[in-house]
Amino acid sequence: MKVLHIDSSIMGDASVSRQLSQAIVAQLTQKYPTAQVQHLDLATTPIPHLSADILMGQNEEQSALGEQLVQQYLDADIVVVGAAMYNFGVSSTLKAWIDRISVAGRTFKYTENGPVGLAGDKKVYIASSRGGIYGENSPVDFQESLLKTVFTFTGVSDVEVIRAEGVNMGAEPKEQAMTNAFEAIRSIS
Repeated sequence: MKVLHIDSSIMGDASVSRQLSQAIVAQLTQKYPTAQVQHLDLATTPIPHLSADILMGQNEEQSALGEQLVQQYLDADIVVVGAAMYNFGVSSTLKAWIDRISVAGRTFKYTENGPVGLAGDKKVYIASSRGGIYGENSPVDFQESLLKTVFTFTGVSDVEVIRAEGVNMGAEPKEQAMTNAFEAIRSIS
């Protein structure tokens, strides 16, 4: 069992999404004691943003990094993404990771019937945190909707969001959001 754990919040120890993603990984390693966990911290070790040189394969170092990131994603049985909402979307570093794993011929292909995902049968947990309250399917949610779309596009049909929202609306809403999220994490089976 291989778990790919990705954190993207810039808030360090104060990050709600990091707390949630770590709790998910702890729950998974309790369930699967022999699980191998690879951790990518995109805030402390950011991936360079996609450029023409990278896209066209003209930078050997970045091509090698891109291949490593794609292979990590493809090899993972479970992916855990800690994603805080920034200005209605994901962090730019998480978007950089998405750009690097969204590779035609590797994680998806185009057919006469449209795109087909190639990432295989895996589970994705999105540990989502939001300062405000947006709910599911909000017209201004470009965070969870983007992540679900990317994972579905690459062939992952089992995507679960564990959300803590309203965390910047005062102590009581934050505490309730965290309680609800940790309860959902404890029910991971």
